[in-house]
Amino acid sequence: MTEINFYTAVANPIGATARLVAKAYAQGRRVRVITPDAAATQLLNNMLWEHPAEGFLPHVTLSSPHAAVTPVIVDHSITHEGSNDVLINLCAEPPPFFARFERMFEIVGQDETLATAGRERWKFYKARGYPMTHTVMNKS
Repeated sequence: MTEINFYTAVANPIGATARLVAKAYAQGRRVRVITPDAAATQLLNNMLWEHPAEGFLPHVTLSSPHAAVTPVIVDHSITHEGSNDVLINLCAEPPPFFARFERMFEIVGQDETLATAGRERWKFYKARGYPMTHTVMNKS
């Protein structure tokens, strides 16, 4: 059963995702990031090319001919046929394929609309019995 980790009140969801991708990659994990739209996909793509400054995070979109052999996939498509190791969700809805993954991270920004959508996802997963943890990133 998929283990789900919620990170809420995240000041910069794209930046937090880039750091999480780097950590998972360093652990030898294969990562799929689902973004809400093409702009977010491009923003994260750019960030992964620039950070970490001392390393390289190999990543592509789902449409790349190298997707099957690349350890990090970043895309806004709601389909996924590749590896089922780590999933990072930046969308307002649960990804339709999340249950195939060993572990999923839900990154929830500080905006009230994002927080409300995050609470709804929490209820969705909890009602289905998924093991979950919750970390508040911006403790006041």
